Amino acid sequence: MRWQGVSGVGSAVFPVACRVAVLMLAGAALLSGCEWRPEPRSLKDMESRMTVRDDAPQSRMVLLEQNGDGANRAWESSFRPAGEDSVFRAAEVAPDRLAETETLLSELKAREMPDRSIQFDLPADILFDFDKADLRPDAAQALEKAARLISAYERAPLGVVGHTDAKGDDPYNDRLSLRRAETVAAWLKEKTGRDATVKGMGERQPVAANAHPDGSDDPQARQRNRRVEISLLPPPA
Repeated sequence: MRWQGVSGVGSAVFPVACRVAVLMLAGAALLSGCEWRPEPRSLKDMESRMTVRDDAPQSRMVLLEQNGDGANRAWESSFRPAGEDSVFRAAEVAPDRLAETETLLSELKAREMPDRSIQFDLPADILFDFDKADLRPDAAQALEKAARLISAYERAPLGVVGHTDAKGDDPYNDRLSLRRAETVAAWLKEKTGRDATVKGMGERQPVAANAHPDGSDDPQARQRNRRVEISLLPPPA
């Protein structure tokens, strides 16, 4: 059979087109009765990569109740946004004090150091009058918070270090910082029953430059340097 085109010239195009169409229809009919499934692949053959997400939520599990025999434990778990304060060395804190301890760590701006000690500063200007080592009457509020936090870590050795700004000579600042550290340690001893190692570092460990880059005095920086630093060291093994 030959197809007569418009030009009247015979052509073999139609038979080829017919064969292609028939094959396509046959293939469609065949596939219509089949269900295609992807070939299963093992995850071990897949490339994997782990990355750290700073904004990922952090999880926490807290023991709420526990019988003396360790049975019938009740746990509470929660997620918190990344970056929020949490309880440092939580295993040392009694379960019923975890919430309060977390609040105190935040309010006192506590920090966990590389050696796992917990440190926080009490501004000297809150505790003492200028050039004095006797506690101000309104120092009790800050010291009460410190005492409650210290009490939460029952086995942690305690350290108290006094610091001054750069005004005055080294011998004077060393004596003043030591006397202030001793005053705070004595108050904490009376409140918590805990002894502390005491040091006076004078101006040798500033947390801020005492002067601006042009050499002029920086009162705000000097105020930050006047502080009493309290440390809760890791308990002995």
